[in-house]
Amino acid sequence: MLSDLIGSKGTHFSKVAELLKLEADAITKAAIRLEPQQVDKAIDILKKSPGKIILAGVGKSGLIGRKIAATLTSTGTRAFYLHPGDALHGDLGIASHDDVAVILSNSGETDELVAILPHLQHRQIPIIAILGNLNSTLARNADVVLDASVDREACPLNLAPTTSTTVALAIGDALAMTLMQVKGLTPEDFALNHPAGRLGKRLTLRVMDLMHGGNENPKILTTATWLEVISAISQGGLGAVNVVNNHGRLLGIITDGDLRRTLQKTHPTKLEGLISDAIMSKNPITVSPFCLAYKALQLMENRPSQISVMPVVDEQGICLGLIRLHDIVRSGL
Repeated sequence: MLSDLIGSKGTHFSKVAELLKLEADAITKAAIRLEPQQVDKAIDILKKSPGKIILAGVGKSGLIGRKIAATLTSTGTRAFYLHPGDALHGDLGIASHDDVAVILSNSGETDELVAILPHLQHRQIPIIAILGNLNSTLARNADVVLDASVDREACPLNLAPTTSTTVALAIGDALAMTLMQVKGLTPEDFALNHPAGRLGKRLTLRVMDLMHGGNENPKILTTATWLEVISAISQGGLGAVNVVNNHGRLLGIITDGDLRRTLQKTHPTKLEGLISDAIMSKNPITVSPFCLAYKALQLMENRPSQISVMPVVDEQGICLGLIRLHDIVRSGL
């Protein structure tokens, strides 16, 4: 139990744990206080909006607004933060009647917020308020009111915005995640907005982006001598070379290991007649250039004997190049 844990630790830990529980309880109470009709109306407005979502707030509420805007944007809904003070001095020009405003305030009476309300209404912009005072100017002028009130702040003086901003952030996140589900955002859609992250790379980076082709991947015929095999592997610098027929169709692959093992078991008197056909691994595992690099990584790793290089072929089996395990891992997957 948390109470037992708190009682068994030091004074500072006890206080931190107590405050965390206070904020967690406030979020639980907020979930109970929210009116289902207001929540449904908010999601409906956000979903149907053809424009942008404008987040506005002052002070700590403004910081929460910035975070909610970032979450919405990264999950498929265009959103931005608009500082109420800047809005009154020209930045309101970015807002249009197609947009929706989500305004955050604990008191609902912040001067700058109250001042922009008529201008948003003049543009016929729906207003969703996430606030702590349901009997406020903002509440009376909002189309949707989401109750973010709290019994007390985590601040020992009950002054610094702490619990109230945590609840507002939680409500904003809940709206964003619900909207994401309602819109049917897929992992692939999410990845398009996060191309530099690991998830984004796993869902967007393809073999063709990492493979070695052209002059980087010399190919040899089945009749190539073992000395020509060494030359081809050295020229490519990939630790392997593809073996093809006269039409460029893949027949096998020769790795450094294949070459060493074959030379080791071949009698010196027979080296002169040793050709690639006797050295290569026939019918190797291959991958398409359009295959996700992450899937290629799994093909190379999830097997009894891990492979470090794999031929890349097209639908007709024509050899296009090689992809190395090293290149995939280095990409950040």
